[in-house]
Amino acid sequence: MTARILIIEDEALVAMELRFVLEDLGHEVVATVADAASARDIVRESDVDLALVDIHLSDGPTGVALGRELGQELGVSVLFMTANPGMVRDGVAGTIGVLSKPTDEAAVQKAVDYALRRRSGAPVQYAPPGLQLFG
Repeated sequence: MTARILIIEDEALVAMELRFVLEDLGHEVVATVADAASARDIVRESDVDLALVDIHLSDGPTGVALGRELGQELGVSVLFMTANPGMVRDGVAGTIGVLSKPTDEAAVQKAVDYALRRRSGAPVQYAPPGLQLFG
């Protein structure tokens, strides 16, 4: 299952690595952005199935509010990817869960596959290792 994915990450090397992993898996990376305003612009201009969202972006700790907005108001499936998973330990409405960084290619693949299956309504039996689900 291929998807249109938005990477919201302010660390250029992390964003580039994620892009390569996702493209190798056959997904289309719509864009890579480093701040909340740019992410909103992309989502309003393009079809996005899934957003991988860091919590701390170049404009500050705006990722949590952005993830909530993308998930609840704009219909995008959201996975947080952060080195600070405790910041979303209680969950964020409208989002799927959080993958702790640093992570590896296999964990990213499994988390993305899980999120896309869930988005499509396909049965999902359990979360992959490393992915903490909300609600």
